[in-house]
Amino acid sequence: MKTFDWQRYFNPVLSELDTQGLQDWAEALREQFQHKFEEAPHGDLERWSGALETLPAVPEASAQLDLPTVTLEAGRMLTEAEQGQLEAGLRGLMPWRKGPFRFFDTFIDTEWRSDWKWDRVAPHLSDLRGRQILDVGCGSGYHCWRMFGAGAGRVIGIDPGLLFLFQFLAVKQYLGDVPVDLLPVRMEDLPEGLETFDTTFSMGVLYHRRSPLDHLLELKGTLRRGGELVLETLVVDGPEGYSLMPEDRYGQMRNVWFLPSCDTLLRWLQRTGFRDARVVDVTETTTDEQRSTDWMRFNSLQDFLDPEDPTRTVEGYPGPKRATVIATKP
Repeated sequence: MKTFDWQRYFNPVLSELDTQGLQDWAEALREQFQHKFEEAPHGDLERWSGALETLPAVPEASAQLDLPTVTLEAGRMLTEAEQGQLEAGLRGLMPWRKGPFRFFDTFIDTEWRSDWKWDRVAPHLSDLRGRQILDVGCGSGYHCWRMFGAGAGRVIGIDPGLLFLFQFLAVKQYLGDVPVDLLPVRMEDLPEGLETFDTTFSMGVLYHRRSPLDHLLELKGTLRRGGELVLETLVVDGPEGYSLMPEDRYGQMRNVWFLPSCDTLLRWLQRTGFRDARVVDVTETTTDEQRSTDWMRFNSLQDFLDPEDPTRTVEGYPGPKRATVIATKP
């Protein structure tokens, strides 16, 4: 079995953490990566690594990261052979859930129109220029690239999904030494009290946590004093104190625990020590924003809603509505 050369990809960011005085975190990551990629590798690791290596070399590639579609440009037409390699490699990394992306002449229409979420969030953010950013549950890294395109000085995304890592690397391998990295770890794998980041994003994570207050405290611990939390999560209508806990599944998802009202969410943030928490957007998720495509051929939102009443899930709960809250660490 061919092994994935994880050190090639991660040594630069690990060395950077060492020089920033975060040696303990860097050492913990080295141990985690050794276990993940060498001692107990995922069964699809070889296939995903092979798909990544299939992508053709395009040394003159550049990117436009301030567009709705994260776009790679070659400065020339790819040959027919290169285009075939590109298509094969990208298809080998399906399903593509978060995006969209354009790899030269190949457009990847992802399940989620993640650019719509960015357009809802971006107008309310502090200026990202030069900021150190953490993106928790970053998926394939689409929003990491948009953050860098908005001027962030350094972006680190974390997500344990290894397919997301290879989708991220499909972009990064064309851009070389840029300060954007995806670490395939969980939030609970981060050291407590990092206090390193100017802005921490947690979008689409809170409702997957058995203890949402612990997640908020973990997020708070990643921020410097005065740092900004950007939190996006599923919510339901209701008064302060109300929260929906599904009996089993919500929209066919097993791992959904708490859907608070907006006022309850603000109270959670206040109780965990944030200040100036404010709801900046509430939007119902539609089948225009989340749907099956040629690049994600499995069931999607239309299959998770009641066919007789699309305002409710198949389980009878209120349909998905997402709120974005911004708060500050004192």
